Amino acid sequence: MKIWLVKGGVFMLKDFFGRRKKYVSVPNEQAKRDVPEGLMKKCDSCYKIYYRKEMKKNLNVCPACGHHHQFNAWERIESLFDAHTFQQWDEHLISNNPLDFPDYEQKLEQDRERTNLNEAIVTGKGSIDGYETAFGVMDARFRMGSMGSVVGEKIAKAIERAKDESLPFIIFTASGGARMQEGALSLMQMTKTSIAIKRHSEAGGFMVSVMTHPTTGGVSASFASLGDYNLAEPKALIGFAGRRIIEQTIREKLPKDFQTAEFLFKHGQLDQVVHRHRMKGLLAQLLEMHDKDGDDS
Repeated sequence: MKIWLVKGGVFMLKDFFGRRKKYVSVPNEQAKRDVPEGLMKKCDSCYKIYYRKEMKKNLNVCPACGHHHQFNAWERIESLFDAHTFQQWDEHLISNNPLDFPDYEQKLEQDRERTNLNEAIVTGKGSIDGYETAFGVMDARFRMGSMGSVVGEKIAKAIERAKDESLPFIIFTASGGARMQEGALSLMQMTKTSIAIKRHSEAGGFMVSVMTHPTTGGVSASFASLGDYNLAEPKALIGFAGRRIIEQTIREKLPKDFQTAEFLFKHGQLDQVVHRHRMKGLLAQLLEMHDKDGDDS
């Protein structure tokens, strides 16, 4: 509010209610505790902060920079399958401790409680835009998605069932590789899953492998790379051995983008790098192309 004042016969303009300095209020400890835990999510790439609900609505992709954050198994299934069509297979299978590895059973139980999963993969079947398919999705929250005996068994059984039911098979991989607590028994799953894929292919089935961040070790060297279509999400880390080990072995510096999805696509090891928002549509197109019932009609 501005008021004219008279001083010595001269009118002066006085702003009694001018702008005041603004100060940032720092919430006290009680106010901090009142904010619901887990309400916000900071992007791992650009560090912008969003509401978790906003990020989830965007399929865990950063709205600003497009960074693909981790998707757990059930979030992935919900994003792809038609409502109420997914049926889970072999949920009851759980790992034991065949080599008596110290504390392994306790760690498995901790992961079961934390993730509400029995193992690092969920398998089953469902429909994507009306096209039925067998399915597997790995969850990196459980033992870093490592491939133990049960993971390999569930994948092999799912592929064999897909063959028997004349279904395509789609798998989403996310793994640190073979599970060290199971030693050679874990490495055997590379052969088991590869043989199952071969039999499925010989029976006329097809398979799509989608590699997500990270897909490494024995998983990348076996079933993850054996799809009729090998896809990946942007910037996914894909490779067998780590960068440091390779550099020490060959005594050369590797490119900055080495073992990224884009690097593999550029060098012909992937068919396509697919944004998560386009994934369902592309999978539906592939299922339509290979739909045996559609061909018969």
